Amino acid sequence: MLSNNTDRVCFRGILIRLVTGAAWTTVEVLMNHEVSDTTLRTRRDEWIANGVFDALAAYDHIVGFDLTNVAIDGSNHKAPCGGEQTGFNPTDRGKQGWKWLIAVDAAGIPLTWVTAGANRNDYALLKPILGQLQDADLATVIGTLHLDRGFGYKSAPAVVASYGIANLDVIARRQPNQGPGPLVGLGKRWIVEAANSWLSNHGQLRRSTDRRAAICLAVTILITARLLDWATTHHNPRPIR
Repeated sequence: MLSNNTDRVCFRGILIRLVTGAAWTTVEVLMNHEVSDTTLRTRRDEWIANGVFDALAAYDHIVGFDLTNVAIDGSNHKAPCGGEQTGFNPTDRGKQGWKWLIAVDAAGIPLTWVTAGANRNDYALLKPILGQLQDADLATVIGTLHLDRGFGYKSAPAVVASYGIANLDVIARRQPNQGPGPLVGLGKRWIVEAANSWLSNHGQLRRSTDRRAAICLAVTILITARLLDWATTHHNPRPIR
């Protein structure tokens, strides 16, 4: 990927934006004008189009997904500058916001994700993300799918089963006039909460408008770190390319 010095400079600039969430023009200044903001955006788009940031297949080949337990959950964020898939967040006094919904394996590796405005209900995004798992030939080999209370609709078991997933662990929704529901531990869902936290640490995901590109890169960084940890732990003699 980093075939020459210009590539390395561009990649460093892209990482600065991912971590800090700074504007492209600010990144150019932080890099002492080694590269223009236009070049940074262009190079990023070229790399995404060529699949440079698609690390999922490599992880599955080297380590393999652990699909014994898969968890799905969403994460809401502010969107003060608007951008694609922005909506008024009902949990943030109607301010502009957006969300992502991710599915992770038992090790916390994001398998797939969808983005939407903050006004979209998580349950409305369940079919799209299950469809992505099905398209990737992962749905039917999931051991148990874990969902939180936001997905606890009566139709949820039938929806999940229609994608070939046999086992569902979902927290029941509180019924009207029954008072607050009992406290429920995270159980097997803790790993998706951790993944959401890892992704939220990237300033670009909290602030910018080019969100799908940012998620793609953030997931790649997460997977690359996991691959390096795996190689160190298992003393893998094969180089990770």
